[in-house]
Amino acid sequence: MPNTLKTLALSTALFLSAVTLPTTGFAQEHGKVLVILSSAHQLELRDGKSYHTGYYLDELEIPLRKIINAGYTPIFADPKGDDPSFDPVSNDKIFYGGNEAARADAVKYVEGIKELHHPKTLSTILAEGTSDYVGIFIPGGHAPMQDLSQDETLGKILTSFHTTGRPTGIICHGPTALLSTVIDPIAFRKAMVSGDFNAAAKLAAGWPYAGYRLTVFSSGEEHAIEGKGNQLGGSVQFYAADALAQAGAHVDRIGAWQVNVVEDREVVSGQQPFSSDAFGDAFVAKLNAAKSL
Repeated sequence: MPNTLKTLALSTALFLSAVTLPTTGFAQEHGKVLVILSSAHQLELRDGKSYHTGYYLDELEIPLRKIINAGYTPIFADPKGDDPSFDPVSNDKIFYGGNEAARADAVKYVEGIKELHHPKTLSTILAEGTSDYVGIFIPGGHAPMQDLSQDETLGKILTSFHTTGRPTGIICHGPTALLSTVIDPIAFRKAMVSGDFNAAAKLAAGWPYAGYRLTVFSSGEEHAIEGKGNQLGGSVQFYAADALAQAGAHVDRIGAWQVNVVEDREVVSGQQPFSSDAFGDAFVAKLNAAKSL
């Protein structure tokens, strides 16, 4: 067989293997990575409006491919154990360098992962314990702001990774999930929504990630997609960067839509969807480094 055809055949076989992704029976060469998704399909905005949301396609697909290709087994979970969906706005070739084929491939890839569409519940993960997982990954999209940021069960799960120093990967709005680890995440969110920053600061006392350098979807980027005629069609109830800063993080942001990845201790964070590729590489490197210890 000519070399070019051999290469094509091998590439096709690898692609089909990756798309079907039978995680049951995976040779868990390097261990399991817990992938946390939101169960929210609507983001509540100010003035009673809402935005149809979910995870961002590239923020899940690009790092997930890298995690799997590096020999790790993803285990998916969300609050309700229901089928997560991607934000329709994220189904755009702009997030794949303008490459329409890459966008279509990404959709096919995530749609072919049966375990992704039948995730465990967070309560099941907590009951089983997290000691078997080598890391945890939370993609963005606005959805985590709606439910993960105030999910006390997730807070306990994240705390178990934090106290053992296991790699934690979070991107775009995914870092708001870390707010679930404050003493009362529901009250903290309410304080941020109402603008009672003094109350929020008190509720954040003892936050496990206080003092960490993180990045997250910036308030400037949020402003750019808010308002009538823009992506959200309204305004968010609170800003991710402000909430993390109020809780005690040092939030590092660079120019809008620029690649930005920040690492501090066990946490790797990415600023927005254009950071997905660099974020995925950094998170896998963190997993590999932890494995070698």
